[in-house]
This record gives sequence, structure tokens and C-alpha cells, in this order.
Amino acid sequence: MLEARSLKKVEVPSTLIEYPSPANLHSNRLALHVSEDGTSCWVYVASGCQIYRILVSLKDSLVNEGKDSLLIPEHTQVVDSAIVNRCPHRSEIQTVVLNETESNDRLILGSVDSYGHLIVSRLDSDSKDVERLTFSVSPRDFGVGEGGWAGLCFSPSQWSTTAVAHSFGKSIDVYDQDLHLRTFRTLWYPTAVNFIQNLYGGNESSMLAVTEGCQLSIWDLRIKENGGCVHRICGSVGDIWYAVSSSSNGYIAVGGADRTMTVYDPRRWSAISRWVNCSKYEITGISFSSIDPNYAYIQGVDYEVFCGQWKESKKAFSFRGDSNWLGFSKCANRDVLGGWCDSGSIFVADVVEGKDR
Repeated sequence: MLEARSLKKVEVPSTLIEYPSPANLHSNRLALHVSEDGTSCWVYVASGCQIYRILVSLKDSLVNEGKDSLLIPEHTQVVDSAIVNRCPHRSEIQTVVLNETESNDRLILGSVDSYGHLIVSRLDSDSKDVERLTFSVSPRDFGVGEGGWAGLCFSPSQWSTTAVAHSFGKSIDVYDQDLHLRTFRTLWYPTAVNFIQNLYGGNESSMLAVTEGCQLSIWDLRIKENGGCVHRICGSVGDIWYAVSSSSNGYIAVGGADRTMTVYDPRRWSAISRWVNCSKYEITGISFSSIDPNYAYIQGVDYEVFCGQWKESKKAFSFRGDSNWLGFSKCANRDVLGGWCDSGSIFVADVVEGKDR
């Protein structure tokens, strides 16, 4: 059983970000990094062409619970805040991702703007600011077409390998640092992208899961046939999937306008679980728990984020933002969640393994 150890609500100073830019419905413009002692975390948020960092305390506090297991946040102050230097984007940033290397001695900050321009930088040892610009890549069709949603993910086995999804261009570009490796052409506008583990064992991650329209497509960097697409799964016609996530045990989950979290087993490409109507409105984010992969965190358009056991379609707890989410994220190796609202509020939840009720 999972439970929240703390839930903080922080107001971003208007002197830092006066008016957050709107972005897209499923933009992911927030990333988290927890300190080694677990008492605080840096929250990175993007507004317009800038990235900002906010330090939030994670010290335990009394978590009040309302009706239907809805958690009530505790108001807290910003410990520190500043603009992140050396991230010179020229259009609105759509996705921000933090990636820790295997040795945990290097923290990588990646961001991509609405035209698919990618910037990857190395943060200094205390995660306060960019130490140096690692590499920057412009899309191959830069300057052609229109801006729109763009997504980014790092390979879990190699920090220098990134995949950038550009919605308007219907493309997924894969890079090894600034070297272009491959372009995948989707049938519909992509809405989410995520590296998945090798289905046949090993540490290499050469496969991508992409949501495009009402389809989940699987792409393999090693395959030339069919443009690299090795499988497609079609959902309800007319509904759009906005979120895709993979668990530590290999399962893949998708969700979107159908308000259903569907979990697939890639060994036979069949649905093993469907949590129907788990959200009141469209699902725009899904993350499996790092503590127990049988639990997942689901983000909805109605400002609500809830934790539940997806196999049994059983809700554990939830919390709500005070306006539209501009970004939401979970730490890669622990259950610390963060969300940023267009009101300027940031919500941070620290989830731990609790006792069964």
C-alpha cells in the first residue's frame, strides 16, 4: 500500500515568473531532482523560452485527507529560485526532462521547444545551474512548417541517446549526442514518446513506444523494414492517446481521451488490464510507481492526480491542482511527484510504502 508522506503547495514568486505561458494540453514542462538526503528537491519548470529552478523542502508534515481519499496540501515557502542559464531556446519550450547517469555523478537537463530544437546540458554538482552546454541539435526540417507540441525522452541505458517527437512534422528523431541516427515517420500527430526496455533481455534500449492519434506504435532502431515500425495497436477510433509509460517489469500503459488506462504485455501485445473511466476527463500523464509497479500515477485534465492499483482498478489516494496543469513529472528512481499549474502554484508529493489498511 502506498501513502503520501508529504504534499506541499508552493507559490512561484511573480518576480521570477509573472505570467506562465500556456503551452499545449499534454505538455510536460516540469522535472524533479531530489537531494541525496531526501529533505529537499529542485523543481525545474519552463515558461516561454526560459527554464527556472525552484528549491522546495520535502520535510515530513501532517497530510490531511478529505473526502474520497483526496489529500489536502500544506502551504510552504520557496527556499531558493533562479533562472537556469545557457538554455537559449527561440520558441516556447514544450518538454523538460532530467536524466541521472548510472553512476549518479552526472545530472543531465534536456529541453525541446515547439519547433523540435533540442538542448542538452550538464548540471553542476549541487544541481543549481548549468555547468556547461553539452550539445544542441536543430531538427532536419528546421524553419519548415509550424510549431506545436514536441516531446523528449532519454534512453535508460545511454544518457547521450535521445528521442525527440515533433507533432506538426509527424516525426521522431533519434540522436546520439548531436549525431542524427534515425527518423521515424508516424501516421498521425505524435503526442507522447518513451523508450522501453529490450523485450528479449539485456540492458540495451533500442525500442520506442509512441502514441499517435488513437494508436500505440512500437519502433525499433535496429529494423529497416516498414520504416522501423514493428507493431501497431489501435484504440477506440476518434479518441486520442496523450500518455505512454513503461514499467520496470516491461508493461506498457497508455491513456487519453477515452479516460481509460490500458496496460499491455509486449510479449504477446495484448491488453492485460483496463481501468475504465479512472479519470473524469482526458488522461494526459501516466507514471508507474518505482516502489511497486502494480501502482500507477494518473494525471487528468480536471486538475486531479491519483495513485491506484491498476490490476484491481483500486484508487489509493489523490490530490488536485488549483488550475490547469502546465507540466507534471515523477522522479525516475523514487516516488516524488511534481505538478505545475497555470496559476503559478507547484505541488510536490513524496510517496512512500505504507501499511495495508
